[in-house]
Amino acid sequence: MAIEQDPPTEPLELFQTFSGELPARDAQDLMAYPFFSLGKNKRTVPIDYQTGSVTIRVEGTAEHGLATIWDADILIWAASQIVEARDAGLRSSRRMAATPYEILRFIGRGTSLRDYQRLKAALDRLQSTSVATSLRQPNARRLHRFSWINEWKELTVGEEQQRGIELILPDWFYAGVFDARLVLTIDAHYFRLTGGIERWLYRLVRKHAGWQRAGWSCDFITLHRKSGSLAPFKDFACDLRRLVVRQPLPGYSLAILQPREGQKVLTARAVPSAAPLRPGGSFAGHLIGQLSGQLGAGCVPMDKL
Repeated sequence: MAIEQDPPTEPLELFQTFSGELPARDAQDLMAYPFFSLGKNKRTVPIDYQTGSVTIRVEGTAEHGLATIWDADILIWAASQIVEARDAGLRSSRRMAATPYEILRFIGRGTSLRDYQRLKAALDRLQSTSVATSLRQPNARRLHRFSWINEWKELTVGEEQQRGIELILPDWFYAGVFDARLVLTIDAHYFRLTGGIERWLYRLVRKHAGWQRAGWSCDFITLHRKSGSLAPFKDFACDLRRLVVRQPLPGYSLAILQPREGQKVLTARAVPSAAPLRPGGSFAGHLIGQLSGQLGAGCVPMDKL
């Protein structure tokens, strides 16, 4: 008796990515929720987050630890490439090829051998980090499980045998980026932010505050939960106060309010930024001034305070 075999799956088409400068785009889901470690030291403690119907669990390996918010720059590069191809009417794919030089230049890093080794370590962390989430699932009880990168490999390209990188993104990430409603342009100066908390906070503020005049606010306790940080609340609150003093977020002004009742509140308002946008980059048409509707308890537009 013949045994039925599943038909072979078609190989993914290779997407040769663009070189040069592009507007930087970020996936809104990754901006709004705690998917990454905020420290550079290896973290093996999982991230567990739940609010309403949203469940997120992120786990790393003992060898590599969780992917960090600096590793997420590679995903910003990937999202920017996918959106650029889509807007130009060109085909893209989850299977992407580029040179390390192109990726490193895009995310504002150096291009030395040491930077290349760090890039490979970041790719290893992205591949070895496992995510389970109910986001964008038809049934909140069913979790989608994936790694940030399904697989990646080094390769040679061109006559000069220049080193290149080929990687495959997960369906969950690619589908979210390809949907224009789930991507936002970010400030070119984001890549210059050096601290994990300020990088996380910029993405959260950009997602929720946009460029609306009213601004956006969130109490300290809710922010602590949203960050996924292992830092004690007291230390986390101290870090927030330091950010208000330094004002490092491009395009936003931070302040702290003490309501008559309840916890201290961090506020963010859009201000003109001196950061040069990538060629063709514009915040127009990218959900300016809109809120996601999933702010969570403790987070409100400024005009509702």
